[in-house]
Amino acid sequence: MTVLSSILLGLIQGIAEFLPISSSGHLAIAEQLLGMQGASDIPEFFDVLLHLGTLLAVFAAYWGDICAMIREFFAGIGDIAHHSTPTPVPPARRMILLLILGTLPLFLILPIKDAVEGLSDNLYFVGGALIVTGFLLFASDRVRKGRKSEKNATIVDVLLVGCAQAIATCPGISRSGTTITAGCFLGFERKFAVRFSFLLSIPAVLGANILALKDALEAGVDWASVPVYLIGVAVAAVSGYLSIRLLRYVADRGKFGAFAYYCWCVGIMTLIFTIV
Repeated sequence: MTVLSSILLGLIQGIAEFLPISSSGHLAIAEQLLGMQGASDIPEFFDVLLHLGTLLAVFAAYWGDICAMIREFFAGIGDIAHHSTPTPVPPARRMILLLILGTLPLFLILPIKDAVEGLSDNLYFVGGALIVTGFLLFASDRVRKGRKSEKNATIVDVLLVGCAQAIATCPGISRSGTTITAGCFLGFERKFAVRFSFLLSIPAVLGANILALKDALEAGVDWASVPVYLIGVAVAAVSGYLSIRLLRYVADRGKFGAFAYYCWCVGIMTLIFTIV
């Protein structure tokens, strides 16, 4: 792993993880361009660190929401102990429940986790999935603006968004794009759809990294390369934070069309590259 490769992969991870263009799909394509024949050529420990870098970006961008949920979590424990519950339930406390429910569909993917990850070696699938992501983003621009937020989103709403996140574990299907689009179709406010999507990534990324860390340590860590890895992590964190800010701006204006055209172009070019 060279410094240039670390920076490039960190940049791709940070930008594509949050912009609705699929980080897994772009990393799979980058592996081919860098001469890596499959995900196994990227050190597993580095992959874990990259995802932690993007997780830091979410914490930085939504620190206020996260602190509010932490406070409400402990306040909720106190209310349970005193057999009292405020009415209405504070929005931050309700958000905790929504995030838990939205994460549940991911457990359906665990039995086929290896098969799903193996799809990253198939650039025909990745290219096709990017084209599908483009159609989802194109459709989201044409949905009437919703009014739902953490105050009135239903259990069914968040479970359906969670199912969209589970589908987006496939390489080439954008997690943020799919969950935001699902939220828009379910009547979420655009700002809430974006915020819920990014906050929903926290338990998903933490859970995936906990599962991957054990395998990464068993596979062995090249400790001499850790400084190079950390450069990529820093790039992923900074670019991820800037990408979140950009997506907030774009979502407020309902202009996902540019990302749709981008996904179509990259998807078609990937299919042509693979055929040639």
